[in-house]
Amino acid sequence: MTDSYSVTVLGLGAMGLPMATRLATGLTVHGFDIAEPRLALAREAGIRTFSSAQEAATGTDALLLAVRNGEQLDDVLFGDKGVAPVLREGAVVILTSTVGTDAVPATVERLAGYGVALVDAPLSGGPKRAGEGDLLIVVGADPAALELARPVLELLASTLTVVGDKPGDGQALKTVNQLLCGVHIAAAAEAMALADALGLDPARTLAALEAGAAGSFMLSNRGPRMLEAYSDEGAEVLSRLDIFVKDMGIVGKATRAAGMAAPVAAAAEQLYLLGQAQGLAAADDSAVIRVISPTKRSA
Repeated sequence: MTDSYSVTVLGLGAMGLPMATRLATGLTVHGFDIAEPRLALAREAGIRTFSSAQEAATGTDALLLAVRNGEQLDDVLFGDKGVAPVLREGAVVILTSTVGTDAVPATVERLAGYGVALVDAPLSGGPKRAGEGDLLIVVGADPAALELARPVLELLASTLTVVGDKPGDGQALKTVNQLLCGVHIAAAAEAMALADALGLDPARTLAALEAGAAGSFMLSNRGPRMLEAYSDEGAEVLSRLDIFVKDMGIVGKATRAAGMAAPVAAAAEQLYLLGQAQGLAAADDSAVIRVISPTKRSA
C-alpha cells in the first residue's frame, strides 16, 4: 500500500465515512458529501474534502461509489454534475452497491468511452465492519481492472471473492445473497413473533435458538434488534427496511427473468412492502417483526 494511490469516496454517510476512514489508513482519500457535518468528520479522519463531487473525483486512481439504485448510479456518473468526464483515463469506478445486473452493461459501455473501467464489487457488513476492514465483497471485473482496484478492495475486505471476470457477475451473486438475507430476516421475525405469542421470554428464546440448529447469522444479528423494535425509539437503524424493499425487488425481477418460481422470496418481499406502506421505511429492517405482530404481547 502506498499513499501515492488516491481514491475518491462520494457520499460520506453511514457506510461511506467508515469506508473512507479505513481507506485513509493506507491511501490518499478524497471525499465529498452534500452535508457539511459529514465533511467535518471526514477531515478529522485525514480525508481531503472538496466542495463538489467533480472536484473530488478529478485525477484520482479510483472512484468508490455507494449509491441507492441504478438511476442514482447513472446520475452520479453521467448526470448534469456527473463525474465521469473528469475521471482520468485508466481510472476505475468501484461500484459497492446492490443495483442489480440490468444497470451494468450500459454503465460499462459509457465509462469505456472515457477510458474508465467498472469494477462490480457489491459488499456486505455494515458500518462497524466497514471501518474495521471486515467487509464481505464479491467482485465481477476484468482482471486488469481488478488489479487496479485491489488497493481499495483489500483494505476494505476481510473476505474478497472474485466470482467472475466481467461486471455484472458481482451483482448476480449479490442478488442470490440478498434473497437469502431477506428471507432469513423475515423468518427470524416470524419465529420471534411466535415465541412472544406463545408467552415465551424473547431474550431466553433467542439465546436458545442461537445455540441450536435453527441459529443463523441473521437471527443472531437481527434478533436482539427485534427485541427492541417495540420500544418508543425502536432499534438503532443499521440497515433500513426500505433497502430490502429494493433488494427483494431486484431478486423478484431476476427470478422472473430466469423463469424461476421463488415463492418464499416473494412472500418475504411482501412483508417489507407492507412495512414500507405502514411507515417503517426508514426504520431498521428488524422492524419487520411489527408487520407480522403489530404489538408485543408479553409484558
